[in-house]
Amino acid sequence: MGQPSTQASNAIIYLSYGAFLIFGCFLAWRLRHQTKGEFLSGNRTQTAFPLALNFIASALGSGILFAYPQLAAITGVQGVVVYAISSAAPLLIFAFLGPIIRNKCPEGFVLTEWTRQRYGVITAIYISFLTCATMFLYMVAELSAVQQIMTALTGMDGLPMVIVECAVTTIYTSFGGFKISFITDNVQGAMVIGLIIIATITIGVETKIDSSLIDSSGLTNASLLGWQLIYILPVAVLTNDFFLSNFWIRAFASKTDKDLWIGVSIATVIVLIILTLVGATGLIAVWSGALDPTNIEQDGSIAFFYLLEQLPAWTVGIVLVMVVALSTAAFDSLQSALVSTASNDLFRNRLNIWWIRGAVVALIFPVVVIALKAPSILQIYLISDLFSASTIPVLVLGLSDRFYWWRGFEVVVGGLGGIFTVFIFGTIYFGNAQDGANLILLEGGLYANDWSAFGAFVAAPFGGLLWGFGALLVRLSYQYLAAKAAGQPFDALDRPDYLARSAEGGSEYADNSEIHSDVRQGIVTVDHKGKFF
Repeated sequence: MGQPSTQASNAIIYLSYGAFLIFGCFLAWRLRHQTKGEFLSGNRTQTAFPLALNFIASALGSGILFAYPQLAAITGVQGVVVYAISSAAPLLIFAFLGPIIRNKCPEGFVLTEWTRQRYGVITAIYISFLTCATMFLYMVAELSAVQQIMTALTGMDGLPMVIVECAVTTIYTSFGGFKISFITDNVQGAMVIGLIIIATITIGVETKIDSSLIDSSGLTNASLLGWQLIYILPVAVLTNDFFLSNFWIRAFASKTDKDLWIGVSIATVIVLIILTLVGATGLIAVWSGALDPTNIEQDGSIAFFYLLEQLPAWTVGIVLVMVVALSTAAFDSLQSALVSTASNDLFRNRLNIWWIRGAVVALIFPVVVIALKAPSILQIYLISDLFSASTIPVLVLGLSDRFYWWRGFEVVVGGLGGIFTVFIFGTIYFGNAQDGANLILLEGGLYANDWSAFGAFVAAPFGGLLWGFGALLVRLSYQYLAAKAAGQPFDALDRPDYLARSAEGGSEYADNSEIHSDVRQGIVTVDHKGKFF
């Protein structure tokens, strides 16, 4: 590889980080007088094009340079197309559900706030835990990825780059909050698009394809895993996106529903193109001879970097800048979103803004420690996928007024029951409880040559729904017997009053007397009306 010299690599990397630090601090200084509400969110403040750039920057991270080429090298063209569509198309759910949830919960800015008002405190804490855990794992995955990438591209230890990135994003995010993340994502999103175009042209011009390797590789043929991924990936990615508050905060930041639809639609198309191009590098690495087809299982995750070995040094320089932009954009979005979610869900936005800023700083230390010991990037993502696949189907039933009788009890039991169903399936499939438990963490990955991963992603959502409806029958039976024993009417299936208020144009879960605001801070708190039972 035309690998840049150590001096050149250091200059490119640290000048890029330095530029983002200066830009972020400049913006933070200009926004130093913002309220706590503006620090945490930006409801109804953004137009379509900035939203598009933000969704692009938030949807991409440096980990895509591992996961997508790896899948392409294993499952071929079919895998590239399926993975790209499965990752990009779910963004449209925010354009579809964003207006619905904002109408039901106009003062919220994250999904967990709607959960609290619809299902009550217990369910909200349960969903908040899964949300925060998911974003924490994504932050770990991002730092793990950037460390490995920097080492692969420069031959140097990637740990100093990780520390510098954490320092840069923490400094400007702790002072500027959501607005800083939003503005820097605009710049980083535009940079990534430009750099992808340059890198694509360079690879197209400089890489020589050995046509004899195309047919022999078998990557143009369909495969069993490729067909399985048509189901697995949409379920995993779509449900997991629900737990990413960085998307919800941006959806709620749209000025109008039209801006949201336009912005998300643009982002979906561009993300689809970018992920397809990145995934295709796995195919090109095999077809150019850069990656040995017999070692794909072992080396597939670094297919992109094998390809770079055939390119000039200046190409690696461009990729280094792109990695810095990708990683800082994804990481600062997760930082601000995780702190905003925790402030809203755990402290009801009553913390002083300096405590919130301190939380941004404190969060970094455990993330870095765990990232240094993290397993493969894809494995980190998979840890949360089954939990989201189990929980989200039973959660979103409450968005429909027809399910007004659905309670938080069903959501929690259904979510946990879905995971237990995966264990039951794994125990039966493998014949022992230990492997059944390991399947919950998908320790075999997605690429096992069997039906275990596919079965797990069938068991999680459908098992969750079965457990949820089973919990409903248990709850209704108990409430019926309790009502009869007390000589009171059975009202568990009565239509709630908030639906009548909503039909008249009011907030769905609260009337004006239940909304408390602090104009100085820009925070509005709505007393929850949800019921766990």
